[in-house]
Amino acid sequence: MKKISLWLVVFGLMVSLGHAQESATQQQIDKLSGQIQDMLDAQAQQSKRLDALEKQISDLSEKVSQPVVNDSASSGDLRKLATQVQEIDQKRQDDRDLILKQLKKLGEISAVPPTKHHPAADTAAAPADGDAAPAPNVPKTGYSYTVAAGDSLGEIIKAYRAKGVKVTRAQILAANPGLDANVIIPGHKIFIPDANAK
Repeated sequence: MKKISLWLVVFGLMVSLGHAQESATQQQIDKLSGQIQDMLDAQAQQSKRLDALEKQISDLSEKVSQPVVNDSASSGDLRKLATQVQEIDQKRQDDRDLILKQLKKLGEISAVPPTKHHPAADTAAAPADGDAAPAPNVPKTGYSYTVAAGDSLGEIIKAYRAKGVKVTRAQILAANPGLDANVIIPGHKIFIPDANAK
């Protein structure tokens, strides 16, 4: 019996030793399982960081590939602009010269001695003798009119027709040699022919 009890004691010790060993193994498995879980969490965080870095790299690549918008002009643009300014300045100078020529011409026309009209009580007048005499089909009596700013020959004719004076553009131009129907100068006196004027 001693042998049996010895075997029982050995068996009991082995069982308790196996149980203790199983408990230690379980603790190691739990510890390793926790470490694996920590590594998986760290790997997930690393993956998120990599995704964020990939997005930043992609955004930077798009910015680099986009053309740079710049508000400054290139030297070619400046040369082109300078050429255009010179062309505009040349046109302005040409226009100035043309205006000066027209003013000189108008000055020469206005330097012609003024025509003498015979004023009547109702401003009816007859043209003077000599160069300023109207053409044969133009009445020799009429009105002296001083051109106001903004007047045109058409407006003047219309105003006299409203007053009952039957006058035409051709008659006014014939009665006023040197008068340009397109350029009438304020302050200049023109003769408005009227056969019925007294």
